[in-house]
Amino acid sequence: MRRALALAAQGRGSVEPNPMVGAVVLDAGGAVVGEGWHERFGGPHAEVHALAIAGDHARGGTLAVTLEPCCHHGKTPPCTDAVVASGVRRVVAATADPFPKVAGGGVARLREAGVEVEVGVCEAEAVRLNAAYLKLLRTGRPWVHLKWAMTLDGKTATRTRDSKWISGEESRRRVHELRGVVDAVLVGRGTVESDDPLLTARPPGPRTAARVVLTASGRLPERCRLRATAREAPVVVFTAAGHEAALAGWAADGAEVVALPAGDGGLSVDAVLAELGRRRMTHVLVEGGAGVHGAFLDARAVDELHAFVAPVLVGGAHATGVTGGLGVETMAAALRAGEFAAEMSGADVYLRGRFDAPPGTAVPGLQ
Repeated sequence: MRRALALAAQGRGSVEPNPMVGAVVLDAGGAVVGEGWHERFGGPHAEVHALAIAGDHARGGTLAVTLEPCCHHGKTPPCTDAVVASGVRRVVAATADPFPKVAGGGVARLREAGVEVEVGVCEAEAVRLNAAYLKLLRTGRPWVHLKWAMTLDGKTATRTRDSKWISGEESRRRVHELRGVVDAVLVGRGTVESDDPLLTARPPGPRTAARVVLTASGRLPERCRLRATAREAPVVVFTAAGHEAALAGWAADGAEVVALPAGDGGLSVDAVLAELGRRRMTHVLVEGGAGVHGAFLDARAVDELHAFVAPVLVGGAHATGVTGGLGVETMAAALRAGEFAAEMSGADVYLRGRFDAPPGTAVPGLQ
């Protein structure tokens, strides 16, 4: 099963919004005779790949698969049909699939056909692997990655707003890899104005992320790289209802302008995530700036953190900090990582953590 999980992970960035799935076939004597993974959205599932390689050697054997086999017609035929036809005696699945058209139906179909089924081997690892898929199914919201690069004293720019470059080449390479496997890279108006970012993955990854800009007021630069490249890679601008006219030039240049409800505090984090989830986006990388980071933290809408800490000190009371927003009143209310790890990234330290808090609902706004 651990081999199947490792195979499944190779589909990251290529299969979403589908789950990552891996499969290994053992013959009747316990020898590996086939393996595969779900390689791309719309393509054959992991079980089909593995069973095709195993051929007649699968008969009387065991299929280990990281997710309950599907039992419905989607972009491909039901995997349960292929499993039954293969003649395997036993199926071991890491976890059930909560997708409504499956949700236990795959297991039931196999048992009806006389196949022995066991569910739960390496279940925690399988759930972790597909945490974003499971969250999207459960909440309708994507998995939110928060990313920043900062100095040792917690600054993301100097007092003159200079920020190029805080992190080193290796850390920037990792950020581009992240951009290449997510569905959207999200920033606020301030980042567009101060940094003029392109927000693309260079070199390209398996996914082309939509570049999402938040501006409740509808104010954005008339000239910037995002607007100039809106026909080359998707740009989506979220603004408050009634401010769409201010972005007519962006729309004319190829950006999609979307109006969302907003209150006195600006755009609702939950409304933004609900719209991205409606588009079946599974992973969203929030790159800043401080106000956007703070709003997502205040909303407790952060699932994963990627922080790159450079061995640099800039000082300055007016230098830009990592997060804004309201923050918590007590340490007991702080958002704490359930998982946390640190590793070197060139001369920088790469901090990565996962959080267990649920997504926000009634939340502060984004300007």
